[in-house]
Amino acid sequence: MTHAASPRLHSLGEAALLCELPAPATLAQQQQIWALATEAMQWRGIREVLPGMNNLTLLFEPAQIDGVELEMQVLSAWPQLAAASIQGRRIEIPVAYGGEAGPDLADVAAHTGLTPSEVVRRHSEGDYVVYLLGFLPGFAFMGGLAPELATPRRAEPRVAVPARSVGIGGEQTGIYPLVSPGGWQLIGRTSLELFDPAAAEPTLLRPGDHVRFVVESVEL
Repeated sequence: MTHAASPRLHSLGEAALLCELPAPATLAQQQQIWALATEAMQWRGIREVLPGMNNLTLLFEPAQIDGVELEMQVLSAWPQLAAASIQGRRIEIPVAYGGEAGPDLADVAAHTGLTPSEVVRRHSEGDYVVYLLGFLPGFAFMGGLAPELATPRRAEPRVAVPARSVGIGGEQTGIYPLVSPGGWQLIGRTSLELFDPAAAEPTLLRPGDHVRFVVESVEL
């Protein structure tokens, strides 16, 4: 099989190693990251593995493994890895687009040169894959946004983005699980809860899940 380019390695202090792949982030590269994380968990001296978007941070015990030795181990293992294809679920997320729920829909349309209706159509037709959870509990970083929908973040971030808001930030789309500051362009809102700390599974989405946005309503 074809492997992603070898990761660039950077020491983060004396007990952490960052393994970073070149942009852009792709599902194939993220699968390699997942595979390396699974492999590294078996290595001597590894305390924790932290998959990120197109990168992996390895936390290790310097008394058990030397940083240089760990780098050699990563580069040696990389070509042998079989990409880990996490068997994710298929999740449909209803979205009310535009209006009060999506105040930036017109701005995204203006930036992309598409009509608001076309932005909604293309956004809801995408097949998105959850690469990782981060930033906020339950916040999913997803790949799969149509390139023509990419829109820069707002010049002035909002102090409080409403919970469950669906937005576009650069080349990604995502859902804010909680009220928080944020600069993504808000195009809609879902009625689903993304994070419930009292639930057996607190987060609705998990890495590897396939997400489809379903048009619930559109207000132009």
